[in-house]
Amino acid sequence: MPSPIGHALAGVAVAWSADLLDRQPSSGRLVAVSAALAALPDADLLIPATHRMGTHSLAAAVVVFMIAAAVTGKVTRTAYICGAAYGSHLLLDWLGADNVPPRGLQLFWPFSDAWYISDLDIFLETARRQFWTAPMIRQNAIAVAQEMAILLPILAVLYLVRVKTLPRLPSELSGSHHPPQ
Repeated sequence: MPSPIGHALAGVAVAWSADLLDRQPSSGRLVAVSAALAALPDADLLIPATHRMGTHSLAAAVVVFMIAAAVTGKVTRTAYICGAAYGSHLLLDWLGADNVPPRGLQLFWPFSDAWYISDLDIFLETARRQFWTAPMIRQNAIAVAQEMAILLPILAVLYLVRVKTLPRLPSELSGSHHPPQ
């Protein structure tokens, strides 16, 4: 499963993708919050025997969305971005390699105890035990390098489109400035 670095990069990608859809730039603060929320589900590593369970579910992503909506006072693009950034963690983990039983994540917790994984193994598994041993450091370094090789080009394209194209796009859709007939 991906590292916190890979998850954070995915969170940035979510915020920058929303910029293109909405034709308005996200603040640096929202981008940083998106990166943090994308890595947040792995905080369950601090509680033994709970990793990849409740915090790795669609229900948790909905809770994050609802909290963001409550903080902003209404359902806003910020709430959607926060929920999607959190959800990006689930997607990356689902696409990642996992050799520790039970494999996968409890995507539909609390409604189902089933474990889900794609078996595509797009992202290498990172070691979370015996972290400071040479083989684990090497394994994690290779996994992070691979995550960056996949995600940094995506971020570069999103960044360039945001910087070069977004300011040139009209704020309204073509034809919407005409009065109704």
